Amino acid sequence: MKNILFVLAILSFMLFSCRQGGRKTSQESTAGGKNIVKLMTVDPGHFHAALVQKTMYEQVSPDVYVYAPAGPDLDQHLARIQAYNSRAENPTHWNEIVYTEDDFFEEMINKKPGNVVVLSGNNKKKTDYILRSIKEGFHVLADKPMVITPEEFPKLEEAFRIAGEKGLLLYDIMTERYEVTTILQKELSQKKEIFGELIDGSQNEPAVTKESVHHFSKIVSGVPLIRPAWFFDVEQQGEGIVDVTTHLVDLVQWECFPEMVLNKKDVNMVTARRWPTILTKEEFKGVTGLEEYPDYLSKDIKDGKLYVYSNGEMIYRLKGKWAKVSVEWRYKAPEGGGDTHFSIMRGTNCNLVIRQTAAEKFVPTLYIENVKSPIDEFTAKLKAAMATLPYDSLTVDNLDGKVLRINIPAKYRVGHEEHFAQVTEKYLRFLKEGKMPEWEVPGMIVKYYTTTSALTMARK
Repeated sequence: MKNILFVLAILSFMLFSCRQGGRKTSQESTAGGKNIVKLMTVDPGHFHAALVQKTMYEQVSPDVYVYAPAGPDLDQHLARIQAYNSRAENPTHWNEIVYTEDDFFEEMINKKPGNVVVLSGNNKKKTDYILRSIKEGFHVLADKPMVITPEEFPKLEEAFRIAGEKGLLLYDIMTERYEVTTILQKELSQKKEIFGELIDGSQNEPAVTKESVHHFSKIVSGVPLIRPAWFFDVEQQGEGIVDVTTHLVDLVQWECFPEMVLNKKDVNMVTARRWPTILTKEEFKGVTGLEEYPDYLSKDIKDGKLYVYSNGEMIYRLKGKWAKVSVEWRYKAPEGGGDTHFSIMRGTNCNLVIRQTAAEKFVPTLYIENVKSPIDEFTAKLKAAMATLPYDSLTVDNLDGKVLRINIPAKYRVGHEEHFAQVTEKYLRFLKEGKMPEWEVPGMIVKYYTTTSALTMARK
């Protein structure tokens, strides 16, 4: 508890400085046409909203308009921005212009000080925010998930339809596409001389499996993360099967069917299940700083413990290929560990496997399981294929005569927080070009159709 109070004290100090900056008038300079994007951050209740601003962008005005209710969510968001502004190395210079009255969203709609709405917060409101923002003519960059219930899914489809008619870009933040082992897994799966073809798989042995383990207690931007209490209410955050799985379903589509226009009819949900992570009151206090559970969590409390349906699994077919996606939340990572990812793509020539366990010192590591050719012949082909990739210094270790490990230089290992800048830069490029690849919007629609369909099935 002392650590949490210390962090809150620091946040309060930073907030004072940031609010002082928030009263400033616009500082933007459009000389040379550099600052053509003006961000409006709405109700930032998740730390991902701040990570979008961990770096500066030539195309983006330093003035960011924040519309949100006053309270700890906003306080922590502004404190994070101020921490980026005041850091010793490569500080940012964002100017947060804050509006906190009850009509904050209507004020944004009426004043229209920017052209891109950034959303990362309470997911119960997010789909409505998206739809209204699109109707009012704003582009939208949204953290996942864009929708958390099957009942709200039609609103998201409507938002994409209107965005298309108005020439607006609605995009979600898919950071995992920028993780280097995932990129290499995708690239090598396209090398037929290495991977062959993706097998059809089966329900018991899918062609592709992606599993993710996350933790409620973690460090973000160097300080312990204080989560809002609503994060533990699945009616506000969403169940695990429609939250983190968004990334995994996205990767299944992105890796197995790259640049292919998908349709909802391509998805056949077969099984889905959900189960809770059980937190003690002390653990809840450890990540929220709260002594008591809010009333809205009473429905999820049994014998003094909080049951959070943050875990889920789905098995489905996508264009005839079997896929399995699962997510699990735990309280805290083991010493030296963090959130972890497991992935396997099964090909006719080899399996491409990503592991991130204690054996890999919790660093994502790509393995190639040869299933067909003599190992020397296969290794030579693999090295030749790797030489065509835009990465130098990749090496291969033969572990046991069958399994090969790809060694990736540290210069290519970009942390999770830095991936947000990569996604934002991609989105800014789309804005400059005035369009996204034709497969992106159909892919997002199919992705959220998949996650909400899984929730429907898991609840039965």
